[in-house]
Amino acid sequence: MKHKSEITWKHDLVFESSTLGFKFTFDTSPDAEGKSEGPLPKNMLLAALGGCTGINIMAILKKMEVKPDYFNVEVEAEPVETSPKVYPVIRIRYVFRGKDLPKDRIEWAISLAEEKYCAVTAMLSKSAKIEHEIVIEE
Repeated sequence: MKHKSEITWKHDLVFESSTLGFKFTFDTSPDAEGKSEGPLPKNMLLAALGGCTGINIMAILKKMEVKPDYFNVEVEAEPVETSPKVYPVIRIRYVFRGKDLPKDRIEWAISLAEEKYCAVTAMLSKSAKIEHEIVIEE
């Protein structure tokens, strides 16, 4: 199945994206002559990475019958100073909450998600170092 998105210029530096029936807006910051009417494309790239790994981790944990009460994925990166302002390092922080969560199964699920199942990780890891941290709270 072919994946497709349409990105239509609205005004100034604002674009609307449509994919699978969902719509969202891209823009840039005022310091780059934008209007802040939507996230920057690079921020959406980080969100896609967090969403992809998160979905895969929860699918794997479900099969393992591991049920956290809470799960959050935080993704951050700092671009280089010169153009193209790429991310040399991307950091992912996985935060789990729940009683008696098995750390070994969570680590295994993250490993599988990052190394085998998440296509976004596979693509981004060719151009950036991806690091992660796991936090398990009761």
